[in-house]
Formats: sequence, structure tokens, C-alpha cells
Amino acid sequence: MDKIVLIPDSFKGTMSSAEICGIIKEQIKKYYPGSQVISIPVADGGEGSVDAFLTAIGGRKVFTQVKGPYMEDMEAFYGVVNEDTAIVELAACAGLPLVEDNRHPDKTTTYGVGQLMVHAAAHGYKKIIVGIGGSCTNDLGTGAAAAAGVRFYDRAGQEFLPAGGTLCEIHRIDVSGLDPALKDAEIIGMCDIDNPLYGAKGAAYVFAPQKGADENLVKSLDNGLKSASRIIQEQLNKDIAQIPGAGAAGGVGGGMVAFFGAKLQMGIEVILDTVGFDKLAESANLIISGEGKMDTQSLGGKVVIGVARRAKRLGVPVIAVVGDIGDGIEQAYEEGVSGVFSINRVAVDFKEAKHRCKSDLALTADNLMRFLVRLGY
Repeated sequence: MDKIVLIPDSFKGTMSSAEICGIIKEQIKKYYPGSQVISIPVADGGEGSVDAFLTAIGGRKVFTQVKGPYMEDMEAFYGVVNEDTAIVELAACAGLPLVEDNRHPDKTTTYGVGQLMVHAAAHGYKKIIVGIGGSCTNDLGTGAAAAAGVRFYDRAGQEFLPAGGTLCEIHRIDVSGLDPALKDAEIIGMCDIDNPLYGAKGAAYVFAPQKGADENLVKSLDNGLKSASRIIQEQLNKDIAQIPGAGAAGGVGGGMVAFFGAKLQMGIEVILDTVGFDKLAESANLIISGEGKMDTQSLGGKVVIGVARRAKRLGVPVIAVVGDIGDGIEQAYEEGVSGVFSINRVAVDFKEAKHRCKSDLALTADNLMRFLVRLGY
């Protein structure tokens, strides 16, 4: 084989996308030493998104001082991948690991995210991709908006900085002060979920419990998102409630649309466009993708299916190497996946499998290469 493209998602809790690429590449080179192997690590918009882009296409990190989840001073970063494009990672200053055990989604803010966006725009980056995942917040992105010049007022006419627990207090929104450089920028919200803003499948009910919310707080947070979305619809003429992905990162998906005029896209589509996947893959003999578990949720357009759809148009076969295989994935073959292979070689549960996943992946990749060589590829 002359050219193989590797573009797996991470296997959550076990291996990063970059590690997976490295392990598979090592096995490929044993059997096809002269082949060109292109590695494109993938992150879904959460922690590691900037590193994934920089590893895939090069660039650098820009560091600056911003506010953290509790408005504490901290250093954060964004990535620069070319002269026009910056990658902002919400998790860099509003990520769940930053609060450790001090989890209060009614009090945390995305203010620092807005500061990173302003910094990038001020330095001339006209396209800003915001990875919206892995947050400790539920503030609808109001913190980020406030940092960028949007003003929020309560019923008494007092300006304030909303958090998840005070979204119900928003009475008036003034977007006239939005940073001019951001107004002129193309902003893309990159997420890997399609949850609406509120309701049973919304930001609070689905994601707030892992951020520290009990049942009563979940209800309160959900009511806050609902209340704020009504104000947004009435005053900004934007109906964000049911936009797929609006519920990402505690409502940041919806806030990006409402306050910044952003376009929300599935993470894999943003990645494929940004790295120029179609051009990279057009002359490939094989594409290897993968994710922790291939199941019916994967069919919604996550990494493997997103890659397969593009590859199908190019006529390049796709192999999915996964941790586990669920029921009902037959549609994947229609989307362009040629085969799905689990690395769980001895059929053990995750608690045991995670300790041997790297060696199992290497052995599975070795097995595949042996098979392809035997077939004469």
C-alpha cells in the first residue's frame, strides 16, 4: 500500500487519538515500510482539541491570562493553525478537571472562554473554532458573551454577570457592545452532541449531574436555561431552544449562536474541513478510523461515520477499529465502512480491558496487516 490515513477518535478513559495513531502506524510500518502513513488525531471539542489540531496540521499555542471557572486568574491558551484560524478550547479555562471536587454548575462561568476569543480576534484571526465540550458550567455561554462585551441586566436595571444559578434573573440583553473584531469573525462551535438546550434531553438534565448538580439543582438550572432562551427569542429574535447541539457545554452551544452568531457543526465535520481531509484522502489506499464503542449512537455522524461518508464519495475503503461493538450498527456499512473490528480479543469487561488495551490494539492492527498482505494489497 502506498498511502494509509489514520483518523480515529480517542478511546475514552484508555487511549488518546494520538496514541492510537502511533500504535497502528507502528504495525503498518512492519508490513508496509515504504508506505506513507498520515495521522489525523481527533478530539470531539473537549479537552485535547487544540493539541489534536496542532498534531494533525501543525501550528502553535498562544498563552494568555484569563479568568477561570470561579473568576480566578489563570493562564490558558488557544491554538493557531494558520494565518487566519484560531482554535479555542473551552475546557482550557472552563473545563471540569479545573474545579476538581468543587463542582457547582450554578456558580461557574465561561468568562475566560470569551477572553480567549477576544484575544484571538484582536490578533487578526478571522476564523475562530470553539471546541465546546467538557465544561464545568451551565451558564448558556453568558460568561463568554459578557467578556466579549454583551451586557446582561436584571429587573432592577442592574448589570450583572449571569451564571447557571442566575439565568432566571436576566431581564434585558444588550449585544451592541460585542467586540467589533468578533463581529467580523467567522465563529464555528464544534461539538459532538445534538442535545437541545433544555428539557429531558437538554444541558441540565443530561450533563449537570456529572458537574455536581443534585436533582433539585438540575430542575433549577433547566428552568434558568428555559427562561433565558425566552428572553433571547424575544429580544434577539433567535430561537435557540431546539437547535441540535444547543445543550453542549451547559448551553454554550446555544449561547454561541445567540450572542456570537456562530454556526454549530459536528466536531468531525469541522476537523475534516480544517485539515483538508478530502485532499489528503483522495489518493489513499485505505483509511483506518475508530472509537471506543461502535453502536447506534455512532450512526448519528460521529467520527467513524463522518469519515466514512466522505471516504465513500472518494471511493476509499474504511476500516473501523473499536474497543467494543454494540448491536444495530449494520447501517455503518451503507455509510461507507468496509469492516468493523473490536480490539477486545478475550471478551473481558471494561475494567479489565482498559489495562491491556494498548497491547490488544497493537495485536489487532498486526492481525489486520497480516491479512491485507496475504490478500496481496
